[in-house]
Amino acid sequence: MEVLILGAAGMVGRKLVERLVKDGHLGERKIDHAILHDIVEPQAPPDAPFSVKTLMSDFSVPGEAEKLVASRPAVIFHLAAIVSGEAEADFEKGLRINLDGTRHLFDAIRAIGDGYRPRVVFTSSIAVFGAPFPDAIGDEFFLTPLTSYGAQKAIGELLLSDYTRRGFFDGVGIRLPTICVRPGKPNKAASGFFSGIIREPLNGQEAVLPVPEDVRHTHASPRSAVGFLVHAATLDGDRLGPRRNLTMPGVSVTVAEQVDALRRIAGDRVAARIKREPDPTIMKIVEGWPRRFDASRARELGFRAEESFDEIIRIHIEEELGGRFVE
Repeated sequence: MEVLILGAAGMVGRKLVERLVKDGHLGERKIDHAILHDIVEPQAPPDAPFSVKTLMSDFSVPGEAEKLVASRPAVIFHLAAIVSGEAEADFEKGLRINLDGTRHLFDAIRAIGDGYRPRVVFTSSIAVFGAPFPDAIGDEFFLTPLTSYGAQKAIGELLLSDYTRRGFFDGVGIRLPTICVRPGKPNKAASGFFSGIIREPLNGQEAVLPVPEDVRHTHASPRSAVGFLVHAATLDGDRLGPRRNLTMPGVSVTVAEQVDALRRIAGDRVAARIKREPDPTIMKIVEGWPRRFDASRARELGFRAEESFDEIIRIHIEEELGGRFVE
């Protein structure tokens, strides 16, 4: 079986590659070949039990998507996107990458025809929802995005459902909560501070908190994000029916509860490295985000996430810091 990963150089993409290398299969199907694609060249794993090809291009350029699917990969992970803050700051770029790129990919698959019907796993976002919110957003809540990024992801979800209905491919869309704690350097996502206020203090650095501590949000670890992707790739499509987009489970906490968890695990000195600097732009974006979900359908279908924010922090310390942090 051949697997194609778009966005393979990103944090979640890299961790997905690591998981596939470790497992060597998806469900009961052995992986024979993987194509790793991104706007920058992904790093090929040296110890993969299958052959790996890396490609670097802009998949939103007409004609590029056709090259990526020409070998008819059986599973396609579509992780490629620009993040929320960047999509809001650069409207044209958000449209080109998040919307046009997705459409080009879907149409390239459709154009092959001849019985080709791959499983397409599309990473959407909780940004597809917009205020006013109930206490917990259930599976029946409607999509009213309040950001350009959310609108672009919502359109991608609709296209995924329609192309699946038409039999062009077998799609599953997963709405990711904020993935936290993200390793590495901060990105341009408006949600980046959720990771920063944990990651930087654990590394002995000061972190900026741009929103009030009563802000509530839903999180899952990078480990859970990869688990969502793998499960979506192997899920029986008949169990999904026509409703192809799912809100993933996660841990709903306030910023104050995040800080309390950090203090419990790492101590007062580490938690004191968080610096409060209100940012009206970030605050306005965050105000339009959902806070809590009732992800019953995803859980019934076997998707799993952490049960506490303490667990998310411990996973970061274990996987990214070698079990140690700067006290």
